[in-house]
Amino acid sequence: MTRAQTIIDRFEMFAPRSLAVPGDPIGWQLGDPNQDVKKILVTLDVRPEVVAEAKQLGAEMIFAHHPAMFRPAKNMVLTDPQTQMYADILRANIAVYAAHTNLDSVAGGMNDWLAQALHLTQIVPFIDEGEEAGMGRIGQLVHPMPLADLIQTVKNTYHLKGLRVVANDLQREIKRVAILGGDGGKFYLDAKAAGADVYITGDVYYHTGHDMLAADMPVIDPGHHIEQIMKQHVTDLLNQWAVENDWSVEAAPSQLSTDPYQFF
Repeated sequence: MTRAQTIIDRFEMFAPRSLAVPGDPIGWQLGDPNQDVKKILVTLDVRPEVVAEAKQLGAEMIFAHHPAMFRPAKNMVLTDPQTQMYADILRANIAVYAAHTNLDSVAGGMNDWLAQALHLTQIVPFIDEGEEAGMGRIGQLVHPMPLADLIQTVKNTYHLKGLRVVANDLQREIKRVAILGGDGGKFYLDAKAAGADVYITGDVYYHTGHDMLAADMPVIDPGHHIEQIMKQHVTDLLNQWAVENDWSVEAAPSQLSTDPYQFF
């Protein structure tokens, strides 16, 4: 049998906790890190439907990107759906671990996966300063293309039904692309300073969109959920380490979409 903590010790060799933004509530969220694990469910978000999926799978552990307890619980009254979910996790003896901004920043992690999915080349970090230094990625398109074509490529690559675009000219030629998964709107000037022709990030704030237009920095907002790309990649890493270390452990990606938005 393999302890949950043994698995995470190996993961944190890959994505050390020191890479996380200070105050980011990464790490163990719920359950017993010392319990034995045979099956792991890998998910972007920990939601009630994901917990039900884990129980159906027989998973003793959930590995998530977004912390399940991003904000501390104010009480443990089970009439609150979020608190009820915590109780369900504990009753099922499931250990929950989250790797957030450390997975975003690490070489070969979230933002490299997002950039590689677009077949960018010469990929390097583009944020040089502050707590988020080293988090985003910038790279070259294999073939330059108009922004309008890149928008369609982004939709196809990340399997999107819709996205938002902030741009003055959809026919502008794009060669160099910056990308940051999640909520990265405040870094558009970093992307511009790094020489990006376009910046891809999620959750762009309305007034920030006006600032992007004024700065003539085209931005594609595919939403936050494109980070689900981590499910298969983390699953592959965990299964690779299981083979290398002779663990009787199997990881599987969640088959559920936890995107709260629908497009009509």
